[in-house]
Amino acid sequence: MKRLFVLSIAVLSIAALGIVTYETPPAGAAPPPAQLTLPLKPKSVRFAVIGDMGTGKKPQYEVADQMVEYRKLFAFDFVITLGDNIYGSQSAADLKAKFEDPYQALLSAGVTFYASIGNHDNVNQRLYKPFNMGGKRYYTFKKGKVEFFVLDSNYMDREQTRWLETQLSASSSPWKICYFHHPLYSHAKFHGPDTDLRITLEPLFQKYGVNVVFSGHEHVYERLVPQRGITYFVLGNSGQIRPHNLAPSSDTAKGFDTDQTFAIVEIADDEMYFQAISRKGQTVDSGVIQRQPKAVAASASIR
Repeated sequence: MKRLFVLSIAVLSIAALGIVTYETPPAGAAPPPAQLTLPLKPKSVRFAVIGDMGTGKKPQYEVADQMVEYRKLFAFDFVITLGDNIYGSQSAADLKAKFEDPYQALLSAGVTFYASIGNHDNVNQRLYKPFNMGGKRYYTFKKGKVEFFVLDSNYMDREQTRWLETQLSASSSPWKICYFHHPLYSHAKFHGPDTDLRITLEPLFQKYGVNVVFSGHEHVYERLVPQRGITYFVLGNSGQIRPHNLAPSSDTAKGFDTDQTFAIVEIADDEMYFQAISRKGQTVDSGVIQRQPKAVAASASIR
């Protein structure tokens, strides 16, 4: 009886800390119908998020199928990728099998992909036209009132951080979103957070008012409680998965580590709505983030 009581407390603690799990549907069971939680506001910026996806295996295709289904309800224009776009060999045939084929329906519909580079990626992916990197390891692009800053966290050298500070300081966009592969915060057990990268980047994010940061690398989904006013997402399970790898933490707003996921995002005025969806079509997280006032961190300049 005592053992059962202790187990119950542990399960309740995990639930209280935001770790969610779902039973896997029986083989052959139809996925639930797509259920959108986003508001579909006029003139909003709409996009999807995937990370660590490029396996070429069935779960990647199933996530892609769910993306197609949700796009029928939420017509996102583009997709951001959080690195590890192509695992293993990266020949032309691999790019087809691990990217072009899984996302063919989206590509044919005119959806644009904007990639970042992960530790499993060949840096020459920057030259691959469907990734829209313009031949660069790091770059920016704008969509409405949102500016995206895409970084190469494999090689965060002084040249890149100076470039980032220049771009952030020049940006007048109300929403600033950074994305790159290695997470600054994570409670996954396999890698954990990249604290050296955090020391380098977080002061710049604070000084120049970055609102949201997306990363991959850990093969789980996690949304962090805002850290110094910034909301961090880890989404590295759009193809790969590392089951039951999240360690419960009071800094975890929501976590999911039992299936692959992707996310869809809508930004309108001062609100960012998000919905994370599993390979089987279950909503594992959703909510809204209010755009925070610009926070200025002292002595953040790169010298």
